[in-house]
Amino acid sequence: MNFEIPPGLTDLLQDFTVAVLREKPDDLTEFAANYFTKLQEANVKSGSKRGVTFSEPDAADDVDDEPPPEIARQRMTRRKSVCAERYDPEADDDSNDKKVVFPKTDEQRTRLAAAVEKILIFRALDKQQMQEVLDAMFEKKTTDGDHIIDQGDDGDNFYVIDSRKFDIFVGGNKVGAYDGAGSFGELALMYNTPRAATIVATSPGAIWALDRKSFRRIVLKNAAKKRKMYETLLDGVSMLKSLEPYERMNLADALVSKTYSDGDCIIKQGAEADGCYFIEEGTVRIAMTNKDDPTKEMEVARLSRGQYFGELALLTNNPRAASVYTVGECRCAFLDVNAFERLLGPCMDIMKRNIEHYDEEVNKLFGSQGGPK
Repeated sequence: MNFEIPPGLTDLLQDFTVAVLREKPDDLTEFAANYFTKLQEANVKSGSKRGVTFSEPDAADDVDDEPPPEIARQRMTRRKSVCAERYDPEADDDSNDKKVVFPKTDEQRTRLAAAVEKILIFRALDKQQMQEVLDAMFEKKTTDGDHIIDQGDDGDNFYVIDSRKFDIFVGGNKVGAYDGAGSFGELALMYNTPRAATIVATSPGAIWALDRKSFRRIVLKNAAKKRKMYETLLDGVSMLKSLEPYERMNLADALVSKTYSDGDCIIKQGAEADGCYFIEEGTVRIAMTNKDDPTKEMEVARLSRGQYFGELALLTNNPRAASVYTVGECRCAFLDVNAFERLLGPCMDIMKRNIEHYDEEVNKLFGSQGGPK
């Protein structure tokens, strides 16, 4: 399918980005939820389609009222005029593309691995894909005053900070800074929008860059494939049958892939229920404590790719009713109950839409014993 940019999306994303840079929220997801809720309320009252302001920045935050000098600064070379491109992950045939590999020393690779460890946008990648990212990234040394990106420019690279400090400017005003860690530049590559801010190095340091084509091929295309797979997994859950397409898409983005070894205990009977699992690869066995001999367990079912377990955690606060163990290596997608409620609201309201179908499935699989919670 083709991804068309709706009218107003560029302005909406830029306004939101500016709000994030100014407010520096600890919980970005919660901030986004509040931001767009207030935006919707403001639109209803005034008909406005622009962003909303949560609070005025402190005087200390407004460090520089004047735009940074544009001519005197040393700038890194950027590619221009690419925002007219439209990226379609499904239509992108990269079978003939050669993988980009920049040789690195052991020391460089160690630094790079540490720099990307907590980058959220790489969360959906598996080990092999992450290895491709590390191979394709290249190091750029920076000096004081270097402009890494400039507001309004087209996007060329995604950047991960290795060391030192970088200031963030929007409209010529300093709105924040990076101190030795962080990443930036993904929005322009994901949505074909101009750069939303200017990033300027304030001391000699280093950043890692991933070019536009590699970013799309490795990150966006694989993210699109994983989202489609996760949406299919969610569609198979009886209790979630009534979800709207956009709700299912949001939940798919919230899933986190986890890998387990043979014999690992994924869920322990009696433990607190914190979420549910969808099997991407492998097999699990479900066991329940023998009522006559609590020291022994009885296997009640085996589940494999495409199936799920622990879904009652989305509906009740009861302890787990069964234990789940891996049979060989296994990879599961985990949906945290807190993420579920944050995205869709109270679980009971969602489940009540189609709960009768879930009861039928439980009785088919477990009879009167009930399913694993």
